[in-house]
Amino acid sequence: MPQISKFFGIIILMYYDEHNPPHFHATYGDYKAEIGIKELNILIGKLPSRVLGLVIEWASMHQAELLANWSHIEKGEPIEKIAPLV
Repeated sequence: MPQISKFFGIIILMYYDEHNPPHFHATYGDYKAEIGIKELNILIGKLPSRVLGLVIEWASMHQAELLANWSHIEKGEPIEKIAPLV
């Protein structure tokens, strides 16, 4: 599972054998969630509210890059790292 970004202890990942809808995984300690790229909402799992806010802020800034990575995954192509939230 490739790590595409990491910031403030939050790890953002995308799997190659994924299912629709387009999404990414966010982990923070023992918390894990799948976040939909288009609606920027939690599909599965849970994150602390402060962490979720940071993840959504980051994802909204990089939504086009996330969708491009999803397209790469569907084609079996390498995905790109995405700049962290600073």
